[in-house]
Amino acid sequence: MKVTRGYQGGAVRSYPVATIGNFDGHHVGHRALLQTVVDTARNQHGTALVLTFDPHPVKILAPQVDLRFLTSPEEKLDRFRDAGIDEVVLLEFDRVFAALPPETFVDQVLCRALKLKEIFVGQHFAFGHKRAGTISDLALLGGQYGFAVHPVAPVEAHGGIVSSTRIRQLIQAGDVSQAAHLLGRRYAVTGEVAPGAQRGQALGCRTANLCVPPDRVVPPDGVYATVTVWNRRRYDSVSYIGTRPTFDAGKRVLEVHLLDQDQDLYGQSIAVEFVQPLRGDIQFADADALSRQIALDVESARTLLRKDHEVVNE
Repeated sequence: MKVTRGYQGGAVRSYPVATIGNFDGHHVGHRALLQTVVDTARNQHGTALVLTFDPHPVKILAPQVDLRFLTSPEEKLDRFRDAGIDEVVLLEFDRVFAALPPETFVDQVLCRALKLKEIFVGQHFAFGHKRAGTISDLALLGGQYGFAVHPVAPVEAHGGIVSSTRIRQLIQAGDVSQAAHLLGRRYAVTGEVAPGAQRGQALGCRTANLCVPPDRVVPPDGVYATVTVWNRRRYDSVSYIGTRPTFDAGKRVLEVHLLDQDQDLYGQSIAVEFVQPLRGDIQFADADALSRQIALDVESARTLLRKDHEVVNE
């Protein structure tokens, strides 16, 4: 898959078929849209394109908003590659780009630079300065500039439209199971394991402390049954998110314990998939009380994950 930064005039692409958006999370709605783009491009022996933004427009237009992301830039590109996309065009979103009138955007980017033949976008797609351009405007301009516009209906599931915003809200509320249905997979956080305070080993439960980027969506504080992916292998695990109030609350951490394993993961990159919450964060009277609860958490996670695997394998 080719990754192009900025729209570059003169590039040769065979029958470019595109979609445009932020695609945070790569949920089931995104997958359906990308599959349509890929299938159309393949039928025309063309090029499947994704136009996306770097940084996210909210970071420029509303920097005061604390927007958390479901996927890192690297993960997003991996998802595009897995979907069969041929080229990702990263459009640098700044105030100059944001000020482009709708027709200028179509003329300079979609027509002159990318020479699109077809574009698939959501029914409520908006573009150009202050999002003034509507899907009707895009269709009208497409007729003038020689490309076809295909409005795509949103995917609905579990009582509502599937969207990145809805999934963020579910995860931040702790409903990781419902979020998984809308994502089409378990929500996962990827990061590098950093040295910790070594308390887990003293409590009889060796943990890996994950460095989570501050702009990622993370479930509420508590203990979760999880599956950890490391070195292309999957391990049942139990994970803690919180400030460790039993030991004088401090920085929020994500600690992961691999069941029946004793690997040294310092410096390794791992992904933690959230399966189900087990309990909220609690301040215990002492380390012994916490140690007893951890043993219970491990058994709860083991039982839940065993049942979850049985359902998946049916």
